[in-house]
Amino acid sequence: MLHIPATAFLTGIFTLLLIILSLHVSFRRRDLRVGLGDADDSALRRRIRAHGNFIENAPLMVMLCAALEITGYIPAQFLWGLVAAFIIARILHALGVLRLPGGSQAIGMLLQHVAMLVGAVALLSGLV
Repeated sequence: MLHIPATAFLTGIFTLLLIILSLHVSFRRRDLRVGLGDADDSALRRRIRAHGNFIENAPLMVMLCAALEITGYIPAQFLWGLVAAFIIARILHALGVLRLPGGSQAIGMLLQHVAMLVGAVALLSGLV
């Protein structure tokens, strides 16, 4: 059996975050009685984008984490650092888009891109 605890942890946390973001959209849709679209409601638009941006980026982070963990190209402590950065980045970004306290969309995106770049370089470096 393949043992990939960092990837499993990241996947579990990201699944919980996805559920929260999805419910956030659903509850606003329910309150507005809107099945499709955004009803020209800025709060619903922000919720849709927070959810959408998560879906656009989180799966690649999980795949990158899995590839790094399976190949063993980086030490476990470094991998767990990337996992922490991925989680913090996604939380900061979502809170920033939703304009909730403690969030920063820009810092979240910057941290995400730096962590993904570091992970990608480590993965590609391990191949040569």
